[in-house]
Amino acid sequence: MGTLLISNLQLLSTVQRIASSTEKGLDEKINDGFMPFAVWWEKLILSEVELFGIGIPLVLIILILGALFFTLYFGFVNIRHFPTAIQVVRGKFDEFEKEAPKLKPVVHEVDGDLRGTIKDESQLGEVNHFQALATAVSGTVGLGNIALVAVAISVGGPGATFWMVLAGLLGMSTKFVECTLGVKYRDIDSEGKVFGGPMYYLSRGLKEKGLGYFGKFLAIVFAVLCVGASFGGGNAFQSNQAAAQIIGSFGLSGHATGSIIGLVFAILAGIVIIGGIKRIAKVTEKVVPIMAILYVGAALFIIFSKIELVDDVFRLILSEAFEPVATISGGFVGVMIQGFRRAAFSNEAGAGSAAIAHSAVNTAYPASEGLVGLLEPFIDTVLICSMTAIVIILFNMDGTFVYGNVVNGQALFNDGSRLGGVNITSLAFESSIKGSSYLLMIAVCMFAFSTILSWSYYGLQAWKYLFGRGKRTDLTYKLLFLVFTVLGAAITLDAVIKFSDAMILALVFPNMIGLLILFPNVKKEFANYLSLIKKSKLK
Repeated sequence: MGTLLISNLQLLSTVQRIASSTEKGLDEKINDGFMPFAVWWEKLILSEVELFGIGIPLVLIILILGALFFTLYFGFVNIRHFPTAIQVVRGKFDEFEKEAPKLKPVVHEVDGDLRGTIKDESQLGEVNHFQALATAVSGTVGLGNIALVAVAISVGGPGATFWMVLAGLLGMSTKFVECTLGVKYRDIDSEGKVFGGPMYYLSRGLKEKGLGYFGKFLAIVFAVLCVGASFGGGNAFQSNQAAAQIIGSFGLSGHATGSIIGLVFAILAGIVIIGGIKRIAKVTEKVVPIMAILYVGAALFIIFSKIELVDDVFRLILSEAFEPVATISGGFVGVMIQGFRRAAFSNEAGAGSAAIAHSAVNTAYPASEGLVGLLEPFIDTVLICSMTAIVIILFNMDGTFVYGNVVNGQALFNDGSRLGGVNITSLAFESSIKGSSYLLMIAVCMFAFSTILSWSYYGLQAWKYLFGRGKRTDLTYKLLFLVFTVLGAAITLDAVIKFSDAMILALVFPNMIGLLILFPNVKKEFANYLSLIKKSKLK
């Protein structure tokens, strides 16, 4: 096992030395041009507030306090109604939809809607509960679960896992709120196409509160940031780490290798995204279960094969959550920041992105989809991120790499080399299951591809909100999106993490303002839906 590990490290290090020792090629030139903007954007969005002598990003404070408030206000909906959410996805309450009263179409006189062109928004949608969940999960369950968990552990140590899971549990309540609002304020045109997400509940919901101009401003800001996030975290980061895994697995080299892999991804993604949400939903509902079985199955095999060490892993996670090793910068607050930051990027609770996918569901009851939405952070962070973290910690029980010694996103290994992101996870899997790095490569590519598909839809919806709903508008966005697929595969992990982290987290500012104003509306919808469930049980 040790020989195999060393050979893998040597192979990857050789590829890196070859790339760095020759004249700059296309990939390096693209990275050099992109890095200054990525650094500037990260500093802007992740501006810090000093607490207890430690700088904490303001956006994380907003996320944590907001999620905690929603959890308390809705009576721990993330825990108490978890079984109800499972029942909704399974279709147990589908009879409510058939019995729903035929309401008059709700026509909104904002955002360019014209009377007589909007169908009954309470009755229609394009996908069912499971497809909406699969599409949204494919947008959140991506390489953040594989690559950025490795980053969180290498920077913050095992203790980052504790804060990551806590962030996931709290994020379930935030996701419930934003997905309910996404359905409540969506648009459905005369052809049955759905337009929804924070852009609509910010503009329409706040207009109901007498804050029309403010809501419109926040909606525009969100839409602009969402387009950027679709180019970054939802696209460039995914193709970047997929390309890194392919290059590492096959020992590829060359000045334009990343760009070529990105081009292949762009072509495949382009074939699917042209079909819209229905085609995306059909693809993701097949891809998501397959990739989950591949990845989770391999992770569980490793965990159970080393079951005698798992209790030591949990002790490390709990102890180092509050008393990390000396090399960890910022002490336990630094570890907490890493856990929350990676969880926020991974499950996107508070960012509002998933509300765009959930708004396309065929339901008459917004709160039903809010319940479905709260399952996402659980699947994404509590389950999949935790499994990844445990596998990596098991891999590093003998000190294969140094916790806290990270430069440009890459951890220091005991042979003097540096690796980061998906390559750490790949080595962790390979050290336990010979040949599993190739299985992981397949899973990584599927994770990346499904996330790219989902985020293409999110970004397109935001783009349409800004520039209209014409075919030419659609094509312009899709071409720009595919350019970033190629760009992401060419630049370095450090550059893409800086840009992607900041883009995803920037969405929190306009979205959380809306959630903190509109949450009473969610409570009304939730009470209505729970009353229907109670009546059905009495029959």
